[in-house]
Amino acid sequence: MDRQGLVVKEQSGFFWVEVDEGTIYMCRLRGKLREDAQASDIAAIGDRVQITAFEDLTGVVEAVEERHSVISRALRTEGSRGAGSPEREHVIIANADQALFVFAAAQPPPSLKLLDRFLVVGEKSGISDLIIVINKIDLADRAETEERFAPYITLGYPVIYTSALERIGVDALTDRLRGKISVFTGPSGVGKSSLLNAVEPGLGRAVKSVSGFSEEGVHTTRDSELVKLAVGGYLADTPGIRTLNIWDVEPEELDAYFREIAPYVRECRFRDCHHRQEPGCAVRRAVVAGSIHRSRYRSYVSLREELEEAYAIS
Repeated sequence: MDRQGLVVKEQSGFFWVEVDEGTIYMCRLRGKLREDAQASDIAAIGDRVQITAFEDLTGVVEAVEERHSVISRALRTEGSRGAGSPEREHVIIANADQALFVFAAAQPPPSLKLLDRFLVVGEKSGISDLIIVINKIDLADRAETEERFAPYITLGYPVIYTSALERIGVDALTDRLRGKISVFTGPSGVGKSSLLNAVEPGLGRAVKSVSGFSEEGVHTTRDSELVKLAVGGYLADTPGIRTLNIWDVEPEELDAYFREIAPYVRECRFRDCHHRQEPGCAVRRAVVAGSIHRSRYRSYVSLREELEEAYAIS
């Protein structure tokens, strides 16, 4: 029987596919697809697939529909920091509708450089909605926190201020998650689990068990799963985006994923401008003029230097 469905879990070459009425089939890839999977993950959580379903709730994935977004990373084994030629592409999640990047207003203080790293990954992925969530707002001065994140609102990134303890912003966050496939991630210690439990009792524990993290935040498994929400939709914590060495991004492409930097690139005197010391750099002029926020520019420079080091083949 031919069915269409959503990949909600992936483990050791098996794919759990949920069809429209909620039935889940444990599937393997058709032989030709398994051959293609040697170079890239042909199927991943979030993929829409066509399957042949059997009465024992097993099945075969016959085809994978075109993706509208994908977060992936290159698995590398050579060069500086293992950043030689990519061996294959590991797809972390496909077809996410939105990504929510969670930081704390305090304890720990937010790292804007890490936030900018996440936003680059989101821009590269093609995910349409990138949302910043600032938790523990009860522990910080609200006005100062809003001023710190005002530049991101100017760039078009929605910011939700929350407190799991005092249930501030929980309803707004729940409405954002409703009916969507959502990436929900951020650094350790920002209260993600508590915030998710405020949205839905037990949700934080469910997501934490899937994400494969120990208490120290060390990724221990590549198994992936979408957690179904009571309000509709699915949630995935995707630890793989914590590194910037994502699939097919080279240092000279980085400026394209900073929304405010990209429009100035074509005005630079040199086509290969690094936006650091070159004369006639329109990006640096925009920084001086205040059109590009200095903290964002510093993030760009730091991330570019990091990429240049990672892509240097020893």
